[in-house]
Amino acid sequence: MNCNSHLFRNLSPEAKLALTRRQILGAGANVIGAAALGSLLGQSNAWGSAIQERAVPHFAPKAKQVIYLHMVGGPSQLDLFDHKPEMQAMYDKDLPDSIRNGQRLTGMTSGQARFPVAPTKFPFAQHGQSGMWVSDLLPQTARCVDDMAFIRSMHTDAINHEPAMAEMQTGSQIGGRPCIGSWLSYGLGALNQNLPTFVVLVANPSNREQEQAISSRLWSSGYLPGEHAGVSFRSKGDPILFINNPPGVTDAIRRRSLDSVNALNALNLDNLGDPETQTRIQQYEMAFRMQSSVPELTDLTQEPQSTFDLYGEDARKPGTFANCALMSRRLVERGVRFVQLYLNNWDHHSNVGGRMPSQCKDIDQATFGLINDLKSRGMFEDTLIVWGGEFGRTVYSQGGLTHENYGRDHHPRCFTMWMAGGGAKGGTIYGETDDFSYNVVKDPVHVRDLHATILHLLGIDHERFTFRTQGLDFKLTGVEKANVVRALLA
Repeated sequence: MNCNSHLFRNLSPEAKLALTRRQILGAGANVIGAAALGSLLGQSNAWGSAIQERAVPHFAPKAKQVIYLHMVGGPSQLDLFDHKPEMQAMYDKDLPDSIRNGQRLTGMTSGQARFPVAPTKFPFAQHGQSGMWVSDLLPQTARCVDDMAFIRSMHTDAINHEPAMAEMQTGSQIGGRPCIGSWLSYGLGALNQNLPTFVVLVANPSNREQEQAISSRLWSSGYLPGEHAGVSFRSKGDPILFINNPPGVTDAIRRRSLDSVNALNALNLDNLGDPETQTRIQQYEMAFRMQSSVPELTDLTQEPQSTFDLYGEDARKPGTFANCALMSRRLVERGVRFVQLYLNNWDHHSNVGGRMPSQCKDIDQATFGLINDLKSRGMFEDTLIVWGGEFGRTVYSQGGLTHENYGRDHHPRCFTMWMAGGGAKGGTIYGETDDFSYNVVKDPVHVRDLHATILHLLGIDHERFTFRTQGLDFKLTGVEKANVVRALLA
């Protein structure tokens, strides 16, 4: 390898010898050369300070912060929002081949001899001035429909959970890409220096019959600098491990220890220029500041009784969805840019009749509480709430079918999501599906269109928001055409 490139000239001989294989290969050796090395090393002069021009926001934003409520497993649009009364007459009749049209199925139902239509067992009613149909499972959420922009025509490329969640969170089914929270942390930066820019909460469902794996790959910073990864708060015990000093260690001693460690890391950064060293320094400093800010953040004893009347008494119980929803408000109130809240157990392959009520009870009052709490504090206009899963569910039953119970398989062809606040146009109902809620028949919205729309509400032109790595300009919305859905904008 030729180490005479201008990017290597300032490195000591020891630093050149310490280059990792990834750094050398990413540099492209003599083929791609210095340009690719610059991209690999974080668009920086000294591998520590970014020189790529982001220049965001590109225009005046409607929203400053985001609370993303991801229902892991894929909630059934047919049992919640996409009212199909015609299906009652189709009970236990075979799904017409003209509707399925040879579309792929998962291995869980592809071997079924029949695909019997399973109408929802739950009543629906229209609500608000918008007349949005909502299942009786969500009576409190239904009171907020005029604050919400519903997308009935969402669709995605993935049919299984792992790639579908990756696509919903990162824009790609391929693992290792930055998630949307990391993109916003990178582009817009912090609003509070004492808390992370991007926080992740994982709520515990009441029913735990069929949960999906959730891990830090979903809030990875990917090829973005490591400081933009999500920080996961635990639901039990200390919200972050080792947030408190050990016995006998005062804040002054902790500060002196960190200063010494940071001084050593700074020497290492000067000698080797590894951007991960800069990330480590920043993380140590953030951890120190969080030792005072996080205990105050998580102390709910100062919340009045009216707060728990709004969210429900479950908000007092750590780890519940209601508690996490309240924590989400407290986080954005203190300047956290992006809060990602996951709730598991929406993978209803069976026992929809038994499991859907408990899932909806977990979220219903808390969702109402979150929206109205933000409104009462004057934060609703600046905070975008996004609700949805990674795909929808099939109209045909997986396994046995009765009027009282049935299962639904994964369905990427159409599903429902909603947005509220932060510049989303309340009372909007966008997109339509066919009578079977199987295909989109009007105004399709792909995951990348959703991402483009979210970025737009935060003042970002998705076409101009890129990060150069491995010789390519990557963006959240990928290389295929993505459209801002302007009908969803207030």
